[in-house]
Amino acid sequence: MLRFELLATHGRARRGRLTLNHGVVETPVFMPVGTYGSVKGVLPRDLDAMGAQIILGNTFHLWMRPGLDVLRRFGGLHRFERWPRPILTDSGGFQVWSLGDMRTISEEGVRFASPVNGDRLFLTPEVSMQIQTVLDSDVVMQFDECTPYETKGHVTTEAEARASMELSLRWAARCKAEFERLGNRNALFGIVQGGMYEPLREHSLDALVAMDLPGYAIGGVSVGEPKDEMRRIVAHTPHQLPAGKPRYLMGVGTPEDLVDGVANGVDLFDCVMPTRNARNAHLFTRFGDLKLRNARFREDERPIDESCTCHACASGFSRAYLHHLERCGEMLAPMLATIHNLHYYLNLMREMRDALDAGTFDAWRARFEAERARGV
Repeated sequence: MLRFELLATHGRARRGRLTLNHGVVETPVFMPVGTYGSVKGVLPRDLDAMGAQIILGNTFHLWMRPGLDVLRRFGGLHRFERWPRPILTDSGGFQVWSLGDMRTISEEGVRFASPVNGDRLFLTPEVSMQIQTVLDSDVVMQFDECTPYETKGHVTTEAEARASMELSLRWAARCKAEFERLGNRNALFGIVQGGMYEPLREHSLDALVAMDLPGYAIGGVSVGEPKDEMRRIVAHTPHQLPAGKPRYLMGVGTPEDLVDGVANGVDLFDCVMPTRNARNAHLFTRFGDLKLRNARFREDERPIDESCTCHACASGFSRAYLHHLERCGEMLAPMLATIHNLHYYLNLMREMRDALDAGTFDAWRARFEAERARGV
C-alpha cells in the first residue's frame, strides 16, 4: 500500500523513493494539480513525457461533478481520466474553508450549499473517506479544518487556532476509523495544523504521529500569511515528522518556496501556481519570471528560456509569438505556457534529486538562487 525508502540526506534535505499502488515516485517531487480530473490544458501523455510521477485530484469538486455514480462505473479516477500513475486527492477541507460564509462548521462536519446547483450538502470525515475510496486515490488526505491566517481582517488568535487544530485531530481519528472500516487499500495521510503558532504545530504533530499514519502533511500555510511567517513554519515543522515516513507541504508554492521546503525536509509538494500563472502569461524560467503580456516582448525572437528542453522552448516558439497569441486570445498561448511552467517545476525537482544523490545540494542551491536573481 505504501513504502517509503530514505535514500540520502543533506542536512535536513532528503532524497527518497515512495512506492504506491499505482507506481513508484522519486522524491522530492512536485505534483501537478488536476482539480476536476485533468491538469488544465495538458494531455496525460504530455504530463508523462515531461516527467510527472504523481498528480493531484480534488475530492470536493469531483464529488460535485461528475459524482460518485459515474466514478464508480470507471472503478475510480485513474481509468476515468486515463492516468495510470499515482494520484493524491485533497480531502475537501480547503475547498470548504474557501466557501466562507456559505458553510457552517460543527463537530460533526460541514454543512454548505453546493456551488454547482445550490443543493444542501453535508461533508464529514466519514463522507470524505467514502468519496476518496471510490476515487481509489493512492494517497488519501484526512478531512481537516484549514485554519485561516485571518478572517475579514481579524488575525486568528492562538486560542482560535487551538480549537481549530483540536477539531482537525478529532476528525483525523474519525477518518482513520472510517478508512479502516472501508478496507481502503491505499495510504491515509494526516495533516498537521496549528496556524502560525509553533507549540500548536508540535501538539498536532505529536498527536498525529501517535496515530501511526502512513504519511503526514503540513497544512494551513500559504493561506494569506506573510511570506516570512510561512517560512518560519516550514523551517519549524517538517523535520520534526518521522524520518521514515513521507512529508507533504500542501499548496506551496513558488520555485523558491519549493527549494526552501526541500532544504527543510519536505518530500512532496503541490500548487496551482505553474498552471494558473501560465493561463495569465506568467512564466517561470531558470533566470527569473516572464510576464509575456508586456509590450517589450512584442518583437522578442528568443524562446521562453534558452536553457529549457520543454516542447514550447525546444520547438522554437518565440516570446513574440506567445505574446501575439495572448493578445489575440488564442487557446494555444496558455497551452504552451502551461507545458513550459510544468516542465520547469518538474525539472527543478529533478535537479534537486540529482544534487541530493551527488551530495551537492548546497552548491546547487547557491547556483539556483544566483540564476533566478539574474533576470530575463
